[in-house]
Amino acid sequence: MTSEREILISILKLTREGPVNIELIAKDSKTPLSVVEEYIAEGSKSGLVYFKGKLVDVKPIQRLKIALEAIKLGADLERVCRNLSWSEFEEIAIKAFQVNGYLTIKHFRFRHKNRNWEIDILATKGRIIVCVDCKRWNRRLTSSTALKVVNAQIERVRSLAEALPKIKGKIKFPLKREIFLVPAILSLVPSSFKFYEKVPLVPILQLQNFLDELPAQIHSLAYLKVNFE
Repeated sequence: MTSEREILISILKLTREGPVNIELIAKDSKTPLSVVEEYIAEGSKSGLVYFKGKLVDVKPIQRLKIALEAIKLGADLERVCRNLSWSEFEEIAIKAFQVNGYLTIKHFRFRHKNRNWEIDILATKGRIIVCVDCKRWNRRLTSSTALKVVNAQIERVRSLAEALPKIKGKIKFPLKREIFLVPAILSLVPSSFKFYEKVPLVPILQLQNFLDELPAQIHSLAYLKVNFE
């Protein structure tokens, strides 16, 4: 199990720039080449990695799965997160929204009440705009941290709701007369909290389930309604 964990971390570290020779993975993970070859061959069959010749390659969603598998095997969370880029995490989230028919804006910035604000991802479909704060926590989420993060996101979204009638031209997708702004926190790993103050804390690999259920569940979540009439 230790060798499997080290192999996974080495794959994360070495494939950030593209395919890598399997011999380098064996050297970096300090694992016999035969063990690495056997493990990666199995991973290739399950879709965890791509393996051809001596080259190992992974796509962004595979990198997330590798990261979560390493954590499951006991890898230190901070060590795993160091090998997963911030932009990688956000791009995977954006792709998931787009596949589900959402229009997206990355790093939406606006000014309100003499202060600059930024929301990591705005994703809209119909009358719903999901306002996402992406968190790549490198430690387990505590109650106090959850409260701090959720309150900060609620403040951002409330400021957006107040500013939106004046700045709606900055949003490059059509807005309905009445819209619902839904604050959400997107994380790498599951926490013990699914909701905090009615704000969803969504592990990225459960984002699809969240999007499937969102239209029916929106009125049980914290949201702000904006009417442009």
